[in-house]
Amino acid sequence: MDTAATAPPGTTAEGAPAAAGRSTRPLARVVVLRHPRLDPYWLALALFAAFATLSVCRYRRMATMSWDLGIFEQAIRAYAHFQAPIADLKGPGANILGDHFSPITALLAPLYRIFPSPVTLLVAQAALFALSAVPVTRTAARLLGRARGLAIGIAYGLAWGLQRAVDFDFHEICFAIPLIAFSLEAVILRRWYAAMLWAAPLVFVKEDMGATVAAIGAVIVVCAWRDRVTGIAPLAVALMGFGILGSALALGVVIPGFNGAGSYDYWDKVGSGGGSDATIPLVTALRTLLWVLLPTTGLLALRSPLLLAALPTLGWRFVSHDEHYWGTDWHYSAVLMPVVFLALVDALDRIGASRRGWLVRYARQIPAAVCAAALALTTSLPLAGLTEEATYRKPPHVDAVERLLDRIPDGATVEANVGPIARLTSRCRVFWVGATQGVTPQYLAMAEPPDRTVRQELAYAKQLHPQARYEVLATAGGYFLLRLKSSSAAGR
Repeated sequence: MDTAATAPPGTTAEGAPAAAGRSTRPLARVVVLRHPRLDPYWLALALFAAFATLSVCRYRRMATMSWDLGIFEQAIRAYAHFQAPIADLKGPGANILGDHFSPITALLAPLYRIFPSPVTLLVAQAALFALSAVPVTRTAARLLGRARGLAIGIAYGLAWGLQRAVDFDFHEICFAIPLIAFSLEAVILRRWYAAMLWAAPLVFVKEDMGATVAAIGAVIVVCAWRDRVTGIAPLAVALMGFGILGSALALGVVIPGFNGAGSYDYWDKVGSGGGSDATIPLVTALRTLLWVLLPTTGLLALRSPLLLAALPTLGWRFVSHDEHYWGTDWHYSAVLMPVVFLALVDALDRIGASRRGWLVRYARQIPAAVCAAALALTTSLPLAGLTEEATYRKPPHVDAVERLLDRIPDGATVEANVGPIARLTSRCRVFWVGATQGVTPQYLAMAEPPDRTVRQELAYAKQLHPQARYEVLATAGGYFLLRLKSSSAAGR
């Protein structure tokens, strides 16, 4: 007999009220969304919202820090239109592949073609940074438990190295960070083939990343040997060779081939560079190393072979005579963050079996400690701006400046400094101030100090282009817009 046919109206076949069954469905969905396996993804979503908000609000306030955003937009804009990646900010007609080998940025071209704006790059970077928190948090929770795993995930997401990179606008290293994180997660879980497949694309991120690929190969060799796994070491050695060969080809063949001078422009930053003060001060090196290892891992990352993956990045920074590479500013430490945090996870997992009671007790407190340290440091790092009203407020002068720059027609040639660049590279041919190399631009767009006068700006234009005559078209909010009087020489 069909029980469903004989059930009273408003009840299920089992006799339970149908309405009650329906009322439990939303609750069931909430329970599913709170499942521990979703913790890494909720955290990544929160980090994406925070990183993207910070970046977009800074762009909205015209507070961009670096010309790199303009350079990468020029290259990705060219990729989006199936053209050579010319970045005129590096010099008229300069191919970006002759500066750094970063073809992976072409992956953003389809998205940029749909949304042609520097904001597209900023949001994409925020997504990639946030994505890297998934393998870190997931691995930590799997090996250490939900609470400690989530604490380490939060500490990673708020790590000072990531925040400095977000604050630096856009850079190609945003692709390296999730690749490193997924690769080292696979190493910890002994998924050797996945680890190698995640590491290999790093050679397309930047020319120095081949050394990091080789270092990850070395990590796999060490871990496989320690676990007495056979058959993996030869493949890992091949990965090392692939990384070294990738960097060698990029530095010795590809970059010089696209570089107008037939060389790699950054060799002079390695070693002495001919300078008298070319050696990094020991105290500076120690300070940077402590920042990398102490608030992030309580020095426990030193107990994991995964830390070998950090050596190439630290190595090239410390052998350089350029002091910008030595410290903790800008984006240079971002690629170290997934390395040290996953090294911490690996170390904590192994310390659990240690017979040293003091070490076990110390390790037990580290997840909470590094999370607390990250939260405390954030009060003086870029994400603290999310708690300030001024972050979300568009200053009145920005509207005036935007109207000023809108007077430049699409496709015009413009010489500019940092302030106007990001508002122009999506629709104009933009050159860096003083680096037009014989091109006489139709417009000069400059952000200047408050005490700058029109006469001084005209004198500066004459200094930049002695044979040309410019007129001041308008000024607004500390920005000057000059137009070439005779259009016959424009763009030559």
